[in-house]
Amino acid sequence: MLTLTDHAQDAVRALTPQAPESVFLRIAPGNQGFEFSLVTEPVPGDALIDDGKVQVFVEPQTAQLLDEQTLDTQLDEGGEVNFFLASPDAMPPPWWR
Repeated sequence: MLTLTDHAQDAVRALTPQAPESVFLRIAPGNQGFEFSLVTEPVPGDALIDDGKVQVFVEPQTAQLLDEQTLDTQLDEGGEVNFFLASPDAMPPPWWR
């Protein structure tokens, strides 16, 4: 199952603030890798990643590809959130410290 780092959980919470209508992050195949979108409900067949802190819907084939992966985030120079897959045992990048 895909896991999210604390940084990724924070980013998802920032993208899906408490609103009158529940909004969730969804991961699906995209033109160049994965597409991240905000949705109000899953597409039939989506896998649910729920670690008790955030909920993320993942398209079924994408869920298989991301099995045993770790999703992390970093901010680019413009302050935009970039999601990336990180090895669970990788050292944090130098800018992280």
